[in-house]
Amino acid sequence: MNSSEVWVRGSGVVGMVAALALARLGLSVELSDEGGAAGGGVGAGEGGVDGGPAPAAALPSKDLRAFALNAASLKLLTDLKVWQALPADAKTPVHDMHIEGDQPGAALDFSAWSQGLAELAWIVDAAELHAALRAAVTYSPHVQYTEAGRAPAQTPAPTPAPAPTVALTVVAEGKASAARAALGVRVERHAYGHTAIAARLSSTQAHAGLARQWFRSPDVLALLPLDRPTPGHGLALVWSMPQSQAHKLLQAPEAEFVQALMDATGGAAGPLQLCSERAAWPLQLARAEVVHGPGWVLVGDAAHVVHPLAGQGLNLGLADVQALASVLAERARIEPWRDLGDVRLLARYARQRAGPNQAMAQVTDGLLQLFASHQPWLRELRNRGLNAANRLAPLKRLLIGQALGR
Repeated sequence: MNSSEVWVRGSGVVGMVAALALARLGLSVELSDEGGAAGGGVGAGEGGVDGGPAPAAALPSKDLRAFALNAASLKLLTDLKVWQALPADAKTPVHDMHIEGDQPGAALDFSAWSQGLAELAWIVDAAELHAALRAAVTYSPHVQYTEAGRAPAQTPAPTPAPAPTVALTVVAEGKASAARAALGVRVERHAYGHTAIAARLSSTQAHAGLARQWFRSPDVLALLPLDRPTPGHGLALVWSMPQSQAHKLLQAPEAEFVQALMDATGGAAGPLQLCSERAAWPLQLARAEVVHGPGWVLVGDAAHVVHPLAGQGLNLGLADVQALASVLAERARIEPWRDLGDVRLLARYARQRAGPNQAMAQVTDGLLQLFASHQPWLRELRNRGLNAANRLAPLKRLLIGQALGR
């Protein structure tokens, strides 16, 4: 579609939100599947990354990811009329959070009620969010969606569509972005040597809107409330661990896998039942050296990848989209003469996102390194730190504000 002003490459969650957000500004947008899918968030990740494929057993027939969305992401999706379209059981509020260290009694608790909030976060079914976004872009009058390997609807020939001539290209293809590689952007990577396992569980014990997380050297386990497959009793699992350990659990019989979960959680979430296949993907820390240039920007996993232990991957990507939309909206108000792809304009977006994205990368990496160490003195220090933070109300308010995107 040669009349488009913006080309969004990548039709994952971040890419589709970008297309809708920019179309909402009155811009004409071409959205294409080319180059991969964008992701991010708790349990997020493609089947493989540049550093290597996911384990062989990690190819489920259904997307088993669950996203933890903060207040800023919720507002963006609500403004785009996507949140309202999600089925009620595909989004579950988190009212409380309980985090345990790797020593008995070391814990940190957060409560929405004590902070005067309706909820701390929302856990969302990834497949349903993707479906709602797909419907939204399909019916958006300013978005033309081109599926991978197919030409636009008005082109009769069954050949791939040519690249549209646009003022701005938004690269949202994910970790293994082909467009980013074609731009010559260098990516700094650190492979953790860990794999994340995702699955859906149910328990006879009601989740009561409580998210649980265990920092167990060397693994990190999270059970997130999600009213699927069982309303009030469903849980989304995200369990990161060394690759060799993950491979064994992926290959283990169901009963053995569930027993490993029960041992790891101490039965705190009640008797667990596996209700899905198991998915997995390798974990890494990654950052593109530059996220903008003349006529292009990177958003989401194409720009940065963090460990999922804080559940902020997708939130960072959606914050990228919000920042880009704000910069372009401001241009329309005060600098309509400036081209959409003006490098000085796009530098404003890059500056806005540099600090928050780098800070989250440092926090997630620092926490992982802290709890991965087997040094006795460091183990004592980190667990004492959890208890100390649990007693400091101002610090807890600061942490919650950061997590909510405020």
